[in-house]
Parts: sequence; C-alpha cells; structure tokens
Amino acid sequence: MTDDMLTVEATGETVGEAKWAALRELELRYPGLDKSAVQFEVVSEGERGLLGVGYAPARVVAAAPAEAAVPLDESDLASLLRGLLVQITAALGIDARVDVREDADAVVATCSATDVGLLIGRHGQTIDAVQYLLNAVTHRTFGEDRKDVVVDAAGYRERRRATLEALAVRTAEQVRVSRRPVELDPMTAVERKVVHLRLKDAAGVRTSSEGMEPNRYVVVLPAE
Repeated sequence: MTDDMLTVEATGETVGEAKWAALRELELRYPGLDKSAVQFEVVSEGERGLLGVGYAPARVVAAAPAEAAVPLDESDLASLLRGLLVQITAALGIDARVDVREDADAVVATCSATDVGLLIGRHGQTIDAVQYLLNAVTHRTFGEDRKDVVVDAAGYRERRRATLEALAVRTAEQVRVSRRPVELDPMTAVERKVVHLRLKDAAGVRTSSEGMEPNRYVVVLPAE
C-alpha cells in the first residue's frame, strides 16, 4: 500500500464479514468515497478452531486511492447525521447508501439499499423510530441551532405525507362533529407543517402545535 492510499483494517468471523466491516469503516471515515475504487487484501482467512477453542478471526485490509474520497461540502449537522445513519444501517445489517440534502428548514437523509424494507419496518415503525432518535440526538447536540431531521427511503415520506393529510381530514371531521379538540401523536416540524397546511382553510376547525421538542404535537380544535 502506498502513502496516497486510504486504508482500513478490519476483522470478522468470515472473510466476507471482514470485508463488509472494512468497507463500512472506510465509508464512515470518508462519506464521499467511491466504493467501486475500493480493493481488499486478505491478511488472514481466520480459523474456526475445534469446539470453539483457538478461534482466530478473518482479517482484511480495504484500500482506495485518496482521490476516491470526494470532499463533501456539508454542515456539522449534516455530517453528524450521515455518520449516525451509516452506523445505524450497518447495525441493522443493511448495505445502504446515504445521501444528505440540507435546506433552510430541514436536513433530509435518503437511504438507498436493496433491502431497504428492513429500514422502513412494519408500517414505517423502524424508520420513524430512527428519525425520532436522530432528531433527539441533534436537538441535544445543536440546541436551537438544529434543523428538523427527515429520514427517507424508497419514497416512504411521500406516502407518509398522503397518510398525514388523510389523518388531518378525518380528525377535522371528528372535531367538527364532537366540538372537542383532538391531540395527534408527536411529529417532526416537517410533518406538523403538512397537517397545518392541509387544514389551514378547512371549515370549522383550527390547528396549533403544543409540547416541547422532540415530543411536539398538533392539536386540532373547533374554530373560535
């Protein structure tokens, strides 16, 4: 290996697992890495040992040219989010690519993978839990300087938008009939905005946000 190479050494129960761990570590250190430029050197194929005695892990070195790591022009918040998502998807056993886009209101991280369903989970429970966790972490880290964090995969958030709008309409009808306010589950600022906009001109109801981040929620009330 030459000095102008980016290298990481990793271990695993098999050579394949060691390669995967090494690649993940390289991606974590160099988020803009071109994975196609990575090469592997098997240092040791490992030994299983008899009845578990004398086990030695497989060991590999992953290397890529320095120019394969494209510098990313992103904020500390976006960089933290990317790093955390790389670790979370790796822990879930998902070989995901993480793309981060930041605007004035939010940081959107989109995960792409062949097995992205594992990240989304049943009825979106896993991806919503990951998003909630990242919002809590960034809120604690950056305080008032934080932005809303949105985690997306396979167009899930667009489907979530449609679900929220349908929920807003149903809740508005419930409030109009009962004349009592209804509290919705905690949402991110981006999701609360979807509900507020959908009911902005709805007859007979109004909306407000209450609670503290990251547990802030929308309340639908009868119009005054």
